[in-house]
Amino acid sequence: MTTASLARGRRRIKVPQPLVLALVLIPFLVEAVGVFWPAFQGVALSFLHWNGIGAATSVAAQNYVDLLSDPIFLTSLKNTAIWIVLFGGISFAAGLGVALLFKSERRGVGIYRTVLFLPIVFSLVVTALIWGAFFQPNGVLNNILDDVGLHSWTRAWLGDSNTALYAVIVAALWREIGYVMVLFIAGLKALDPSVQEAARVDGATKWQRFRHVTFPQLRSVNLVVLSVLIIDSLRSFDIVWAMTKGGPYHSTELLSTYMFSTAFEGHALGYASAIAVVIFVLAIAVIVSYLVRALSEEKDS
Repeated sequence: MTTASLARGRRRIKVPQPLVLALVLIPFLVEAVGVFWPAFQGVALSFLHWNGIGAATSVAAQNYVDLLSDPIFLTSLKNTAIWIVLFGGISFAAGLGVALLFKSERRGVGIYRTVLFLPIVFSLVVTALIWGAFFQPNGVLNNILDDVGLHSWTRAWLGDSNTALYAVIVAALWREIGYVMVLFIAGLKALDPSVQEAARVDGATKWQRFRHVTFPQLRSVNLVVLSVLIIDSLRSFDIVWAMTKGGPYHSTELLSTYMFSTAFEGHALGYASAIAVVIFVLAIAVIVSYLVRALSEEKDS
């Protein structure tokens, strides 16, 4: 078959215009109805006082003013910031570390990757049940501490306001690190090995190759991972609610759990919508600020 006949065959393949419009419009309509419209409704609801049953009354920006003097909201805001820093930072560093360790195709590496990725298969509620049993006063952790002679370290980890938040973060990390590892392995496999080889020939150490060659090349992957971690941090709800429901004494209260309890237990849907708007603004602010910095660094380089 000649080149000309192949070209004619390709020209004869035409996608119907209505099909193209359908493939574009249907996902857009689904997104608009399922995401954008409820989001706009949520913003509008944040300026109302409504219990979900009776008539709604306009309160202008009073819900947002009340947030500033709400001690539970301020506590949940602080806990969310701690969650983002610890959950996001450790997931990023640990995920990148194990990705560098298991990126090469060596014998047995696939088993380790599978073991690390396996927790992502479990739902967050199942993860909460597993770690809830681990942190019980008579659970695995306290039994281990007793066995090694550290009885003074034992405590009700989820019942102590000083340790409950960090215990829940550990449970969330167990599930997240394997997912981040997979993202970084995909990015590492896409890098040009010749650049690494050139740096090695020039005498660069492993740390220098990572710092000046590998990590800068992962800029686009870093952006994806950080965006995912920030969004996951701000919408973390299931595992916290299943393990502590925001307690004890709101020590594990996040913006997401406070929003849920305010809406469906306190029946203050307008106030809960104001909290949801705060969550959205925080997510956009953090991601946009990182995007601006990443783009400016890329432009400078």
